[in-house]
Amino acid sequence: MDIKQVNSAIMFGTWSDIELRSMIDAVKWNRAQLQKQVKRSLSIGDNVNFTSGKTGQNVTGTVMKIAIKYVTVKTVTGMWRVPANMLTLVEEREFA
Repeated sequence: MDIKQVNSAIMFGTWSDIELRSMIDAVKWNRAQLQKQVKRSLSIGDNVNFTSGKTGQNVTGTVMKIAIKYVTVKTVTGMWRVPANMLTLVEEREFA
């Protein structure tokens, strides 16, 4: 089953409220696991990339702080507080 089929099944299926809440809980749990995995792979000083929710542009910067929910990233345009699951680690040669 691909993502389009899953989306269609959710949107047009005859799910009960309990079943929909269960799906939402599963998605939230999976997001939390992804966030933990990304945070474990990051260190202060790493170069990361993310897409800005405000401008839609790709932004590259350096990890300054890793907090519980957000990672502080220093970029050319300033400091950003970004959810860890939005970050992608950038290879050194790509950043230069």
